Amino acid sequence: MDFILPPTLPAGGIQWEKVLPPLIPRLNGTYGEYNWSPKLLIPETDNNSSAEVNCDDSRFTVQVDVKDFMPQDLMVKVIGDFVEVQGKHEEKKKNGSGLTTRQFNRRYRIPKGVDTMALESAVSPDGILIIAAPMLQSRILN
Repeated sequence: MDFILPPTLPAGGIQWEKVLPPLIPRLNGTYGEYNWSPKLLIPETDNNSSAEVNCDDSRFTVQVDVKDFMPQDLMVKVIGDFVEVQGKHEEKKKNGSGLTTRQFNRRYRIPKGVDTMALESAVSPDGILIIAAPMLQSRILN
């Protein structure tokens, strides 16, 4: 079977719901007692990512939306070639009959040439965690 691919991807990405049914026609419909659809094979993408990563010749920065967390709920640590951000917030319900927990874990790869010993983090007044580190001096001079 030959496939003809467009020179560029469509703006909305590949429409897998149109591609998969002809490729796997047996799986469309009912399988035993389950209703089955090729859409189950399509991973959900997180298009509303709440982080922005930038790296230029002088600085590496990560900005993470942490509006739902207090600074004391956050932990930033360097593990190998990654900076790991963890957030965990617990609060008791107003009527005292339960506990609500909100948490996340994110890892971002640190590019080569970043001075991890100078990495700093701070939360801005509008709830953005800013993690920043300069590039090593030898890389800036080259």
